Amino acid sequence: MASDNTRKFLEAAGWGAAAREPLTGDASARKYVRLRKRDRTAILMDASQLPEIVAPFVRIDTHLRQLGFSAPEILARDEENCLLLLEDFGDTTFAQLLERGSEPEKLFTLATDVLIALHRHPQAVPEGLRAYSPEKMLEDIGLFLDWRTPGISETGRAGFRKAWREVLPLAHAVPASLLLRDYHAANLMLLPDRDGIRQTGLLDFQDAYQGPVTYDLVSLLEDARRDVPEDLRKEMTARYLARFASLGREAFEASLAILAALRHTRVLAIFEKLAHEGKGDYKTLHSPRVELLLQTALRHPMLAGVKRWFDRYDRQN
Repeated sequence: MASDNTRKFLEAAGWGAAAREPLTGDASARKYVRLRKRDRTAILMDASQLPEIVAPFVRIDTHLRQLGFSAPEILARDEENCLLLLEDFGDTTFAQLLERGSEPEKLFTLATDVLIALHRHPQAVPEGLRAYSPEKMLEDIGLFLDWRTPGISETGRAGFRKAWREVLPLAHAVPASLLLRDYHAANLMLLPDRDGIRQTGLLDFQDAYQGPVTYDLVSLLEDARRDVPEDLRKEMTARYLARFASLGREAFEASLAILAALRHTRVLAIFEKLAHEGKGDYKTLHSPRVELLLQTALRHPMLAGVKRWFDRYDRQN
């Protein structure tokens, strides 16, 4: 049943009489409804349970569109009540296409080329955008101590922070750009009627920061929810590097490994938290994959201290 606020919003936007079809959500508290009005559709996003995301979503959406990327047009907004009416990109996510047997190389090439174009753009970072600093990174993975190793000693907690503080600054030895933060197949839509990088529709970027260019590449190529063949990961990494001649391979590879370890550590904590909230499928289906990805990342020599901590304290691994 739609709230009074939602009804008033849709009526004011000219969609009050539209047919409504609830869409399956993800692990977040946002709600999505597809609206149908004759031969037109739109998406209602209700973020009333997450009011803090609306302004960042609008800001990054507008910015991406100004840069020439395919973020959904905002057709109407009521930021006070956390309601947005968005352009409908359809149902064809890269994730769904991969599950149906589509050629992975084509999709990952499209996705990689978007990152290349974004990171090469001189105005990629909106003015004043928050920085994903080493301290913020450390704060994010603090969830691991709370959910994955809840009984850990103060010595163990201090060791975790010390090991990570020694390596996180090294992840920033590459150029900074706009980080979309959840850049993976489930948040990318195929828009075949558009050209070039605009064939990739972008979703779920309200958590954007500025920070190392390697972060979103890790998010794409080391996906927590699906296996990406190693040869394809190498091919896309090489494709990306080929467009940045001044980017030192050694620093790039170290940053890539550190941010892979960071992201996988955070994801394992989130899946553990979701399991405690009754959403255990994420942990059951995906944590084993993420644990393997984390172990691979920890093989990098720069992460030796972090690896020692995991070997000692992470009993589930």
